[in-house]
Amino acid sequence: MMKAFACIPLIAALLWGGTASAAEWNVDAARSRLGFVGSQGGSPFEGKFTRWSARIDYDPAKPEAAKVTVDIDMASAQTGDAQKDQSLPGAEWFDTKAFPKARFEAAGFKTKGANAFETPGTLTIRGMGKSVVLPFTLDLTSGQAHAKGRLDIVRTDFGVGQGEWKSGDMVALQVAVTFDLEAVAKP
Repeated sequence: MMKAFACIPLIAALLWGGTASAAEWNVDAARSRLGFVGSQGGSPFEGKFTRWSARIDYDPAKPEAAKVTVDIDMASAQTGDAQKDQSLPGAEWFDTKAFPKARFEAAGFKTKGANAFETPGTLTIRGMGKSVVLPFTLDLTSGQAHAKGRLDIVRTDFGVGQGEWKSGDMVALQVAVTFDLEAVAKP
């Protein structure tokens, strides 16, 4: 019943800023992962979203002009635990009937030194949009990009975990949205 993951889209995934002189990037879904990390009863667990898409515009010469949009199919959440996987789409957690998608939108990458960046954006889960700042690393090589990041959120800020799950006694309130993305510059 640990559906504490406010997905996250998020985010994660999101963040893709490729590198190259071209502005648009194609995410390689087979080599990329958008996931979440939570804790239930003091035991950590991980999950992932199997259906999501990302639109990334990024020119390394103009990081402040970068734009990212990540859409996540919340019903695609998987943890490998049958009970969690059955509970996550329900009304107490992601409520995928009412809110089938989550979204992360960001504009402008800020260099933090070496390959470290951050981008301000909006994460929307269960129809609740919140401002966030997503930290990530970005490595570019010959028209290929690799980005990794983690965004820590409080699941109840997005309405994830209703009823008996709202307190955080059984499922921790802190959840991380994680991503590890590979992309190539569009020709």
